[in-house]
Amino acid sequence: MNALVFLGIALMVSVLGCLTLWLRSRQPRSMEAHIRDFARELDALAPGMPPDDPRWRSKGRGDADRGGRSG
Repeated sequence: MNALVFLGIALMVSVLGCLTLWLRSRQPRSMEAHIRDFARELDALAPGMPPDDPRWRSKGRGDADRGGRSG
């Protein structure tokens, strides 16, 4: 009987440890987490250009600044 109690306690500790590791390693599912991921990917594409720089907004956009019309 004493061995079964020991095995039960060991099993409970193991299950709690696995549950803790699973909760810490799972992917966040909130909208803020997706926004942070997207911002991190944008930063990886252009790490030296802050989005509030006025030169960055108008640089290379061509017709997009005029609504797509040419003239």
